Amino acid sequence: MLPEPRLKGDMSVEEAIAKRRSIRYYKDKPLTLEQLSQLLWAAQGITEERRKFRAAPSAGATYPFEIYVVVGNVESLKPGIYHYDPFKHSLTLIKEGDYRKQLQAAALNQQWVGKAAVDIVLVAFYERTTKYYGERGYRYVYMEAGHIGQNIYLQATALGLGTVAVGAFYDEDVAKILGTDGDPIYIFPVGVP
Repeated sequence: MLPEPRLKGDMSVEEAIAKRRSIRYYKDKPLTLEQLSQLLWAAQGITEERRKFRAAPSAGATYPFEIYVVVGNVESLKPGIYHYDPFKHSLTLIKEGDYRKQLQAAALNQQWVGKAAVDIVLVAFYERTTKYYGERGYRYVYMEAGHIGQNIYLQATALGLGTVAVGAFYDEDVAKILGTDGDPIYIFPVGVP
């Protein structure tokens, strides 16, 4: 179980929007478990218990994304690849070890992927949405990726952290590293700027 997410922060939404930047360089400092918890909640956390609505909107509440976290440097959390469960607000260890350099290689050797404390990876399962919306469902999946990504950006900013949206990578290589049969769409390296 991750620490409970906070619903009040030190920075307003307006200030986070004004300060949001793509940040590619990070100090060799760990994230706290509380910071990681908050980032994951902002990405896909449950915001309405009865109907299981999440922090980012989804066409028809189909929620086609699974969140994987490649952890390298988080206090109280061993390095490894984790899967985020929004219903339990918890992480499940998939593979132990530091996979950041492998992910960096799969991401066309973008160094910020390998140097971030964590990499949050959005993995799509298109059929969750396309079975209801047909071909138009692909559009909705990409729109949702943008919603989730902006939430990650704004939450990172509000926490004094940095991130950058990475879309340039070898899809099959990233999927293999994560051990998923879904389609990786985005990688968000996160670290202390």
